[in-house]
Amino acid sequence: MYTYFVLSLVIERFEVRYNQIIQKDLLENLPPKTPDRPKKRGRKKQTAAKNLLDRLSECWREVLAFMYDPVVPFDNNLAERDIRMVKVQQKVSGTFRSRVGADSFCRIRGYISSARKNPVSVLDAIQGAFEKRPYVPPSAAS
Repeated sequence: MYTYFVLSLVIERFEVRYNQIIQKDLLENLPPKTPDRPKKRGRKKQTAAKNLLDRLSECWREVLAFMYDPVVPFDNNLAERDIRMVKVQQKVSGTFRSRVGADSFCRIRGYISSARKNPVSVLDAIQGAFEKRPYVPPSAAS
């Protein structure tokens, strides 16, 4: 019970600090003063920084999700690494020659990625697939 209490205090401090940073940056990124007679009609376009700050302010729960659920990673590097090979393939050859080729490439990369994320050798997983005993991750098996 004590650990939960301390943890909730720490999380609360981080939330307060997060909000302080957002509010400070919102004040620093105020839109520039406009003349009395604007030349264009409609609302003035916001800067990219202001759009980001608005999004961080509105979606703070999602941004700080890693604090509430230990399963959520702090960053998305793993997801970015997973799609990197597809982007490299597109960059090198321009595109895939066919839809079937793209589907096959993604299926193989997904299989290798699943093997890497679990305690399985990639070579053993590939060999098992050729021997009609493919690796199936535990969550998918149940």
